Amino acid sequence: MKKYDVIIVGAGPAGIFTALELVEKSAKVLIVEKGRDISKRHCYSAANKTACINCKPCDIVCGWGGAGAFSDGKLTLTTEFGGMLDTYLDNTELTELIDYIDSIYLKFGATPIVYGLENQELIRDLQQKAAAADLKFIPAQIRHLGTEKCGEILGRMYSYLKEKCEILTLTQVEKILTNQNDKKIPLEEIEYKGIQLADGTVIESDYLVVAPGREGSEWFAKETSKLGLASETNPVDIGVRVEVPAVITEKITEAVYESKLIYYTKSFDDRVRTFCMNPYGVVSTENNAGLITVNGHSYLEQRTQNTNFALLVSKSFTEPFKEPITYGKSIAKLANLLGGGVIVQRLGDLKDGRRSTVERIKRGLVDPTLKDATPGDLSLVLPYRHLLAIEEMLDALDVIIPGVNSRHTLLYGVEAKFYSSRPRLTNKLETQIKNIFAIGDGAGVTRGLAQASCTGVIVGREILNRNV
Repeated sequence: MKKYDVIIVGAGPAGIFTALELVEKSAKVLIVEKGRDISKRHCYSAANKTACINCKPCDIVCGWGGAGAFSDGKLTLTTEFGGMLDTYLDNTELTELIDYIDSIYLKFGATPIVYGLENQELIRDLQQKAAAADLKFIPAQIRHLGTEKCGEILGRMYSYLKEKCEILTLTQVEKILTNQNDKKIPLEEIEYKGIQLADGTVIESDYLVVAPGREGSEWFAKETSKLGLASETNPVDIGVRVEVPAVITEKITEAVYESKLIYYTKSFDDRVRTFCMNPYGVVSTENNAGLITVNGHSYLEQRTQNTNFALLVSKSFTEPFKEPITYGKSIAKLANLLGGGVIVQRLGDLKDGRRSTVERIKRGLVDPTLKDATPGDLSLVLPYRHLLAIEEMLDALDVIIPGVNSRHTLLYGVEAKFYSSRPRLTNKLETQIKNIFAIGDGAGVTRGLAQASCTGVIVGREILNRNV
């Protein structure tokens, strides 16, 4: 039976940065990833411009680099959003970590350009206008890797690590092994032993780092439940992706590239936020275990005439309901049922209470970049409360981005971000079971590339401090 110092489950940024820290001190590391390596990740549907054919595993959300491998690759160099690490670390520590992981991305080929360092007078003006519209505007320094460059950087990381540790791709972890077996024992007496793969293979290690990404979040939630670990239910974010002519957003995107704008609705006091702004980008799809949801990309060297961004409504649930992921997926399923995938609708049609048609979309001023989206009616999919929140947010945004609330603005749905339940963790991201760590988006700790990478560094350093 093989034995390692550390097993890392998941090869997204959290798992990769854990390994990068560990191999520098010659730790014996195994990375287990259920998807393909970066060079073999190719979306058949995107390449052939066809509808999703439900590949298993999906190369868009699974594989080396995680779901972010084919994102537009934005490093948000701020502590103010992108995750919950500020609940585990003080601001100074987190800032130092973000600077550190940024230097690693640069080492592997990231662009030296950082947005948000200049145009401070314009940023101040935008903040004032936002405040007047009841919006909180959070500027941030952004390093944009670009969809095509992000994959190249992750490929270099793969080439580097495969020479220093063992990597298993297309390999599913079935369960976490402890001394618990089938008998329930007190949590404080549980000892970590190893993992069991889907084919029955057992592998042991001294430490386990669980970094399953959003795709593996449900599996991890089930494992933590079996082990009796305490956890907190995170909110689910559901909304739409907005697409407008790039000229409308140029003032704000040229100043800060991506802006975080937060609004609390007058109707229900719900929190709505902008997410993942893609200047001159394209709207894309994601396959989440058979559910087709919408996303967006922005290339470093290729440009369209449009900008897209998400508007997400955050919803937390109280007792007795504890399944926000199931709630979000049921809404996405309804969109897939009605539209065969992603639905697109003109904002004017939504306000007029009618579905969009191919003819109405063609007459519009925005040429959709997601060509296989089905014209339809989002009011048949999204709950009234969510639709009202989105309409209120667009009204407010029109103050800071004039024209965004146009009748010709396109709305794609559904966009959903499923954040897994978050296990109780120490400030070193260790679970209640000694030597089992949980990190990244799949553990409900982070919500983006930069902070996910930071969690890997935290855990890698902590394991090294224990003299691996």
